[in-house]
Amino acid sequence: MRLITFYLPILIVTLVSLNGCGHYELPLISGTKHRPSTVDVHGVNDGVSSQNVLIKRIAFPAEEYSKLQTTGNGTLQGTIAITHNGQVIPGRQTKLYLNPITSYSNQWYRESYLGGHKMSKSDPRLVNYIKVTASDNEGRFTFYAVPAGRYYVVGLVHCDDCGGKYIQVATKITVKSSGTVTARLRKAI
Repeated sequence: MRLITFYLPILIVTLVSLNGCGHYELPLISGTKHRPSTVDVHGVNDGVSSQNVLIKRIAFPAEEYSKLQTTGNGTLQGTIAITHNGQVIPGRQTKLYLNPITSYSNQWYRESYLGGHKMSKSDPRLVNYIKVTASDNEGRFTFYAVPAGRYYVVGLVHCDDCGGKYIQVATKITVKSSGTVTARLRKAI
């Protein structure tokens, strides 16, 4: 049952990504065990009460998204991990998302990732602009055919030593029209 609960949201996002319709929510797994919601981005048992605040998303800026490139020749590679008690814990076999930086994603970054607030459901059109990949057992990942632009790279790292929580890690990157960019996603908890 735990595996179904864990993989079902990933399967849904993958299917939605393939057909371009449906509801898409970032992130998919909460700070509590295997429950879709918003991750406690401040770490484990830190007493943050902001998780009870629901922030309404701004209107989806369709015109802003329509100006984004949809094809590209850039490559983004990198690693994802957390550090806990001086130990590096790689994000093993985790989904990573490449989300273009827009006013819409900036609100998510500010309110949810940095602020720790829950947000209202995202607009279903967002799925058309998100790229998804998975890391290997060492936390290494690669995105191919990335259009030039600025992005948030977002992923979750499972931490057994943190009560089995999933810790969200995100960073901003810029991809050029060709060549390879390297991102190192790290978060100390």
